[in-house]
Amino acid sequence: MEDAGKLTFKQRVALGLHRQIRHNLDAMHELRNLFWECTLRCNMSCRHCGSDCKQAPAVKDMPARDFLKAIGDIEPHVDPHKTFITFTGGEALVRDDIEDVGLELYRREFPWGIVTNGLLLDERRLESLMRSGMHSITVSFDGFEADHNWIRRNERSFERADHAVKMLVATPELAWDIVTCVNPRNYARLEEFKEYLISIGVRDWRLFSIFPMGRASENKELQLSDEQFRGLFDFIKQTRAEGRIHASYGCEGFLGSYEGQVRDYYFHCRAGVQVASVLVDGSISGCTSIRSNFHQGNIYKDNLWDVWQNGFQVYRDRSWAKKGDCAGCDLWRFCEGGGMHLYDDNGDLLFCHVKRMNSI
Repeated sequence: MEDAGKLTFKQRVALGLHRQIRHNLDAMHELRNLFWECTLRCNMSCRHCGSDCKQAPAVKDMPARDFLKAIGDIEPHVDPHKTFITFTGGEALVRDDIEDVGLELYRREFPWGIVTNGLLLDERRLESLMRSGMHSITVSFDGFEADHNWIRRNERSFERADHAVKMLVATPELAWDIVTCVNPRNYARLEEFKEYLISIGVRDWRLFSIFPMGRASENKELQLSDEQFRGLFDFIKQTRAEGRIHASYGCEGFLGSYEGQVRDYYFHCRAGVQVASVLVDGSISGCTSIRSNFHQGNIYKDNLWDVWQNGFQVYRDRSWAKKGDCAGCDLWRFCEGGGMHLYDDNGDLLFCHVKRMNSI
């Protein structure tokens, strides 16, 4: 089997050029995406939930006025048309004021979108969101009924997600995609599920594997075998070559010889470089999946723009991560330690994608 860590000459040249671009982006650190973890409440209890599990489940939603005040911190310094706001959770749609916040963002000319499990997304709610200026939406859709409901632990989940996706197919003016959590239960039916998605009109499909965090760290049923892990990338590569649906792998980590073949871009963890998040307790982080030891401040005591400008150095200079297996790795210059969400509370890498593929 081909060594996933062995790059072609063409890949090395392309990745070398991308490395220069990446370092320029690190230096400029233009804020392009801001995630708002607006709630930890959820109407499901998904097996793979990536919550940091440091918050009490009864933690209150962040008041809308507090988030909008943080938006006011960055507003004078960014081009709102180039700074996208994404509502996430928990399940963002359990809040009944999403439209109010979205309309205010729209008034300030910030594009915004939402990530949802689809359970509450009916025709009336979709129309309400769009009237409030929503630009995009992502729906989690994890396979056929038995597989989807198993991982979501809700017997109505597939029915509602399927309905939501079909509504979006009929709404061409809205940008949207679906995201699928690939696990041992749905892996064998990916080809069949792909055909179903094509048949109902889905154009954009993101797939991701589960990293060992939150509930997933203790559930071995959620982890692909090494053969399945590599097989996922072969599946995406083949699907992209067919050109019938736009499939891509999530931003999980550096993929060695699969770089340039399973995503539209070369790997670059943009957390803290172009992406920030405001968590439900006010913590400022790179993205919502990153451990709390990498938080950079809190909107209740810090100015969000000041933190963005003067914090996040641990994100933008990754030299600290060149340790352990990474210290002598030939791919370090292209990878620089992978995604920030792959580090544990001690700052140690949980796993390397290339190493795992080569363990077969």
